[in-house]
Amino acid sequence: MKALVLAGGKGTRLRPFTYSMAKQLVPVANTPVLTHCLENIRSIGVREVAVVVGGGEVEIQSVIGDGADLGLEITYLVQDSPLGLAHCVRIAADFLGDDDFVMYLGDNVVADGIGDAAERFRAQRPDAQVLVAKVDDPRQYGVVEVDHDGRVHLLAEKPLHPRSDLAIVGVYFFTAAVHEAVADLRPSHRGELEITDALQWLVNRGRVVIASDYPGYWRDIGNADGLLDCNRVLLQRVTSAVRGRVDSTSTVRGEVVVEEGAVVTGSELVGPLVIGAGAVVNGSHLGPFTSVGPGCLIEDSTISDSILLDGAQVFGARELRRSLIGRWAKVGTGGGGAGRMLIGDHSLAQVIA
Repeated sequence: MKALVLAGGKGTRLRPFTYSMAKQLVPVANTPVLTHCLENIRSIGVREVAVVVGGGEVEIQSVIGDGADLGLEITYLVQDSPLGLAHCVRIAADFLGDDDFVMYLGDNVVADGIGDAAERFRAQRPDAQVLVAKVDDPRQYGVVEVDHDGRVHLLAEKPLHPRSDLAIVGVYFFTAAVHEAVADLRPSHRGELEITDALQWLVNRGRVVIASDYPGYWRDIGNADGLLDCNRVLLQRVTSAVRGRVDSTSTVRGEVVVEEGAVVTGSELVGPLVIGAGAVVNGSHLGPFTSVGPGCLIEDSTISDSILLDGAQVFGARELRRSLIGRWAKVGTGGGGAGRMLIGDHSLAQVIA
């Protein structure tokens, strides 16, 4: 089995952060979302991976490289325009050949892995298998209707009037049968080649498409709240590891990770919390549910339920919470509460009490 990971898209709902970085590289628990995806793929025994990229090609390659550090062999394919998920399958046809493959949306956090679904696909080998989960508002997703035995009989992409609450999670398993379906597609009203149309093509011709329920935590990182929620969930799974320096005047409670080279003085750390390599924390209260990126500098601040990206600096923020602080951004206050902030890369924010 091979893997096809989709890492294009502009990430407009995550601006200003995605003006300067690919959304798939935004960190959750101090690890890029795309890395979480690739680790799930590796865990099911797949080694050959094609990553479809758009405008963020150079940055993604600089972070992920050839995949060797993850135990993978990565090939990059460029999608010049966002023409749909099925179009990605089309441009990956030569790479995929006649092999089975898993297609994975690179902006999805599937926290409990895809091992059970992969095992079912390998055992039953339907023509296609989709992971599904019940959602409150199916209008934002690909939606499936299934028979009592889990066989799919109808699909729709972002329907205005959904007939089901089963949304496609963003992980698909295919045999080579999908290539014929994709080759026969025409663009939808959105101007895209829809993967749901390819699946419906298979269903209409009597091919076997099944839905596999995903019981674990799943979320795409389409907006700031989704990203912060994912951060909370993944941080709850960390195990304490203090590899940096925490002085005797500091206190540590709960599951806290302090990476190598980080220095913490006169501070209170409350887990779940991750402090990245080379970060400096002084006279501050951090956590719970906070990820501090590598090289950050935090002084005299209280921060909770937030993500600070690489090199961010925060001074004197008394109540910074539910916030996203971009790479190398600087936040300073006059001693008052900062509340919530969404600050992009290289920004400067000063809050006067």
